[in-house]
Amino acid sequence: MSNTEKGLTYRDAGVDIDAGNALVEAIKPLVRATRRPGADAEIGGFGGVFDLKATGYKDPVLVAATDGVGTKLKIAIETGIHDSIGIDLVAMSVNDLVVQGAEPLFFLDYFACGKLAPQTGVDVVKGIAAGCVEAGCALIGGETAEMPGMYAEGDYDLGGFAVGAAERGTLLPRGIAAGDVLLGLSSSGVHSNGYSLVRRIREKSGLVWDAPAPFAPAVSLGRALLAPTRIYVKSILGVLKQTSALKGLVHITGGGFPDNIPRILPEGLGVKLDLHAIDTPGVFRWLAATGNVAEAEMLRTFNCGIGMIAVVTASEADEVAQMFRTAGETVICLGEVVPSATSAVETSGTLDLAF
Repeated sequence: MSNTEKGLTYRDAGVDIDAGNALVEAIKPLVRATRRPGADAEIGGFGGVFDLKATGYKDPVLVAATDGVGTKLKIAIETGIHDSIGIDLVAMSVNDLVVQGAEPLFFLDYFACGKLAPQTGVDVVKGIAAGCVEAGCALIGGETAEMPGMYAEGDYDLGGFAVGAAERGTLLPRGIAAGDVLLGLSSSGVHSNGYSLVRRIREKSGLVWDAPAPFAPAVSLGRALLAPTRIYVKSILGVLKQTSALKGLVHITGGGFPDNIPRILPEGLGVKLDLHAIDTPGVFRWLAATGNVAEAEMLRTFNCGIGMIAVVTASEADEVAQMFRTAGETVICLGEVVPSATSAVETSGTLDLAF
């Protein structure tokens, strides 16, 4: 190499280490806001540290979950709205922890992109931190990966990892029996599943992302479809502290009702759902009408307005429902547990899908 020839650098190859370091410094105040007993929520080390003893558990069992956001990310990328997608990332993991009766303790994230746009990174982490605060867990670490050639310009992907704890012997589900009642807790929208179909329906509609949402004209279609996944952690943990009548919980994610409910049922039991009881939100009625989506497909793809199901003792169902309402949840009596040789999810009535 001649004295005048400039050698290649990592930045020339598309990776800017300085930009990554600047992002870490920018998000440190956001991360500190997630402090809780057991974690000071400081980042920058090689690994996150959590002091389990500081939580007060006597004989804890750890529960871990990981998830992403799926193709809902494409809407955030195409609209330039990045401030809520991090809430979805946290919600998908911590909701999976709490259905087992575990308290989320800490969270880590993975952010991968082709070229780091610092403000986008900050906006995403704002959402992650907000989700952690809402779930009561500390953001103790993460990874930002700039990978030119792996992602198209402007694209990025997210992964989340949550760890929680429960006292040994208290994990859910437990003791589910025929005659138990199913309480449905309302969702905040589509949450984070089914977005490949959502995006296909949006294309069919011919609407642009900044057009008024047909089901919520006060906001844009993009913003409406980016409504973040509801985090049920605090309300569920509050109810679990008050009663032993709560026997099981189901997070309605990919696979909807027929694929998720059987995951907690003992052999020989199924459920019967009353679809008339569901006040189907406008977003699902619009999706069904615009995409000509059949009811069975709606039930297996989307939450249809019910993001979480609680299985409770029949004699205490009204009391537990009131506990959830006091905690801020909208609750309906969705059905009951019934004998079944196939763990089937049976339905009566129909969803209101008129738009």
